[in-house]
Amino acid sequence: MATTAEALAGPAAAPLSARYAEVRTLTVTLTDTLEVEDTVVQTMPDVSPTKWHLAHTTWFFERFILDAHLPRYRVYDESYDYLFNSYYYTAGDMHRRPERGLLSRPTFAEILAYRTHVDEHMQELIDQRGDELDALIVLGLNHEQQHQELLLTDIKHVFSVHPNRPAVMPDLPVPERVPAPTLAFDAQPGGIVRIGSDGDGFCFDNETPRHDALLHPHKIAARLVTNREYRAFIDDGGYQAPALWLSDGWAALNEHGWERPLYWDEDLESEYTLGGTRAIDPDAPVAHVSFYEADAYARWSGARLPTEFEWEHAAAAVAPDGNLLEAGWLHPVSGGGSGWFGDVWEWTSSPYVPYPGFRPLAGSLGEYNGKFMCNQVTVRGGSCVTSADHVRATYRSFFYPGARWQFTGFRLAKDAAS
Repeated sequence: MATTAEALAGPAAAPLSARYAEVRTLTVTLTDTLEVEDTVVQTMPDVSPTKWHLAHTTWFFERFILDAHLPRYRVYDESYDYLFNSYYYTAGDMHRRPERGLLSRPTFAEILAYRTHVDEHMQELIDQRGDELDALIVLGLNHEQQHQELLLTDIKHVFSVHPNRPAVMPDLPVPERVPAPTLAFDAQPGGIVRIGSDGDGFCFDNETPRHDALLHPHKIAARLVTNREYRAFIDDGGYQAPALWLSDGWAALNEHGWERPLYWDEDLESEYTLGGTRAIDPDAPVAHVSFYEADAYARWSGARLPTEFEWEHAAAAVAPDGNLLEAGWLHPVSGGGSGWFGDVWEWTSSPYVPYPGFRPLAGSLGEYNGKFMCNQVTVRGGSCVTSADHVRATYRSFFYPGARWQFTGFRLAKDAAS
């Protein structure tokens, strides 16, 4: 039987038919340790049931590709258009997001049958397609990879609230602990830099257009903030010091009773992981903190969070590798290095807004990114559950500032005069 790492590994450069099969198979593989009962639970509005992820990603291919581009294709079940639409209002009405856990039917087996049906017709379409469909199919695969991340972070939350806190993946390996290097800051001279995708390879529309950005001279940390460093913030009363917190952050802290990162136990020595409860590695990057917590820590340490443009400019010269999904750890690990990609999505200080001249995709797919460019914060770099071929320096994702269930952490920056 393949190990977790072997099951996650696979060639990124492959013919489209093979690449389609690889991505779609991996999504189901990630559910191998789950029972049917696990796949229907929804623990909060941000979390979607595993079963829903399997169905929604399939609906995406059926609704936006097969139904429009494969002659004589017949929709598998008309009711799925309502059940498994997410937020594409131009495509029709949808079941309320906070109530996805109420969908006991269709069954898990029926959704797997739905996936098989759509996959067979997608392979037929891929075999006879023209090149003009390639970009749309690749978008669908990248959309599915985003849901692979969500599937793992969502089921982690589901299992974490169970009184027994069972492991999602009991055979998940425990990494060796490696001391973190001394925190150092790399000086950046500033100036006019080019930001955004240059069109070489896949990108989401929110990475465009490529444009000039002004960077002021600054310094950016060579690594992420660690658990040990964040523990010092807690021990120093960081969660009881309102002067460190943004107003909305202090309100969120008091509303939710935050005292430590999500999944840390009260003793500050252990944490819940996809492999069950484990001792906290003090040298691993801290994870599952909100933007508010990252910002408060930065202020406490005499630093700040980098802008997304500072982050991208620094990361552009680094190969997009690191502790990503294929490594098989499925948790941040210690090991030194810059960690520009993998381990945790990094909070920046930048609001998620459009680039100058941004134009969303045409039609319903224009709802994919553009309409969320308000009240959210940009994160960069991917995490330990992001596929290696899914990250790049220009990739922008986004979360609400109070979100903690994703693998989110941060690195520090300073103004040049600091």
